[in-house]
Amino acid sequence: MEKRQLGRTGLRVSRIGLGTMTWGSATDEQEAAEQLKSFVDAGGTLVDTADVYADGGAEYLLSRLTDGLVPRSELVIATKAGSVADEDRRFDASRGRLLAALDASLRRLGTDYVDLWQVHAFDPDTPTEETMHALDLAVASGRARYVGVSNHSGWQLAKAATWQRADASRVPLASTQMEYSLLQRGIEREVLPAALDAGIGVLACSPLGRGVLTGKYRHGVPPESRGASPYLAGFVQPYFGERSRHIVDALATAADGLASSPLAVALAWLRDRPGVASALVGARTAAQLQSALSVEALTLPEEIRGALDDVSAPVHRYPDQGWTEL
Repeated sequence: MEKRQLGRTGLRVSRIGLGTMTWGSATDEQEAAEQLKSFVDAGGTLVDTADVYADGGAEYLLSRLTDGLVPRSELVIATKAGSVADEDRRFDASRGRLLAALDASLRRLGTDYVDLWQVHAFDPDTPTEETMHALDLAVASGRARYVGVSNHSGWQLAKAATWQRADASRVPLASTQMEYSLLQRGIEREVLPAALDAGIGVLACSPLGRGVLTGKYRHGVPPESRGASPYLAGFVQPYFGERSRHIVDALATAADGLASSPLAVALAWLRDRPGVASALVGARTAAQLQSALSVEALTLPEEIRGALDDVSAPVHRYPDQGWTEL
């Protein structure tokens, strides 16, 4: 699998990454082991997790697999901190909370460092400079090799990136993790231009539109799918509208013309967007992951890429980047 530089850093990551949000909950240890083995055998290196996935269960499961199945040295392990189970405060990116969360992640992961440590989301109640100082301390102490953010808007990302580059003693941001797909191109308004300007790599999560871009919902909701789950239906529901149907229909037409699958075409489109360092694929089963890994051999013809660009194009209104409408 092709490797790419993560932003303007020396860290190289596989251009398809393995997401672990379902590990320890919908994905058990046996399935997770099969996924990780298939991923590494295909040349994948980047494994993304978070301290809140299965309440830490995903990190713990990853540590069990790096114990004997896959050597730690073959992986680029990324985790996140900052989400909290508090009714009054969804995110806490204070220095004390972040560093305590990092120590807990390292214990669960069974390692003394993570390759990439990310702030899970912007915290409006903590000054940006305090949050960024926690990232500096993590790198200075050797607990993290590189740092990034996640779920930051354009101005939030630009502010954080500018602060870090204002002093040579601070650690520049390597990445920003954001949802990005044919069904969700919102980051193209402000986040992507900010990332490209600052030399920050984009880690694209939910590249298959929360599963909708696989085409499995075209003729109804399969009973075993997330869309049918009482716990996850709300996660998928936003992509069931008329606009989404047009995009999925166009995707299916393109896949037929290429003798491929909607999944592979959607993933290839996203993987090769400007600024994207890696597309993070989360799968419930090893079979689903294998379908995603097959995309490595697929490059979309310009005509098909252009048609998909057109049918999924977001509306840019003033003062968005490249706005055409008031």
